[in-house]
Amino acid sequence: MTNNDILRRLRYALDISDSKMVAILGLSGQDIAQPYLNGLLKKEDEEGYLECSNIMMAFFLDGLIIYKRGPKGSSPGAGIKSDVALTNNSILKKLRIALEYKEDDMIAIMKLVDIDISKSELTALFRNNGHKNFRECGDQFLRNFMKGLTIRNRFLQSDQ
Repeated sequence: MTNNDILRRLRYALDISDSKMVAILGLSGQDIAQPYLNGLLKKEDEEGYLECSNIMMAFFLDGLIIYKRGPKGSSPGAGIKSDVALTNNSILKKLRIALEYKEDDMIAIMKLVDIDISKSELTALFRNNGHKNFRECGDQFLRNFMKGLTIRNRFLQSDQ
């Protein structure tokens, strides 16, 4: 999955407006203009498409954590490590932190897309890369997680 695709899916799943997205990026110390954001949200074959770099994606995810949970440091962008390699595992971990999900929440989300995963399989995704029980998070798993997140946030909440 491309970072642009992840950004678009998260925006839809979490029902985030354009102005909120700009504000979320601002929380991580990235001041961007609305036209730049629009370019990031376009598909590759659309005119004006801009590629979302790993650094920009990391800033968005870190801003999302601050937006959802409140600031940890004393200033915007404090403590953000944009030099860390961005993998599907780190994206999943940052989403889990931002949304304050426990294992049971994540398992329930995966069940919404008919995927059964045990707690031990799930925790393997959050282990350090060198750990003997580490498991790489594939594109399909991340795609399904975001699909389940969409179902949970947009369709199930509207029924309540």
